[in-house]
Amino acid sequence: QVQLVESGGGSVQADGSLRLACGASGYTISTRCMAWFRQAPGKEREGVAALNGDEIATYVDSVKGRFTISRDNAKTTLFLQMNSLKPADTAMYYCAGSQWRLVPNPMDDHEYNYWGQGIQVTVSS
Repeated sequence: QVQLVESGGGSVQADGSLRLACGASGYTISTRCMAWFRQAPGKEREGVAALNGDEIATYVDSVKGRFTISRDNAKTTLFLQMNSLKPADTAMYYCAGSQWRLVPNPMDDHEYNYWGQGIQVTVSS
């Protein structure tokens, strides 16, 4: 059974930083397309960053230059480094994994088969 577990969320002031991590059991992080999504209250879930099996990253425009998605050297953990955080980044963040190395639309949640339970990120002004 696949399980994705997020960690590293919390509360931070604007312009601060957080690093989210996603660990997996029953799933190989190293060769699959994976992504981070977020959902704020009253809003639809949106793709934040994705990393395919060729290590090519995709970002939503609102986080470009501030967020970085990566895997560790052992490729057992997916990270999202979030810098220069803004109140608009406040949301529940989810780790997602595909069964494929590449997907046609990496920012589309329909491409992903496995999801973590989510972790809260709150940015205060």
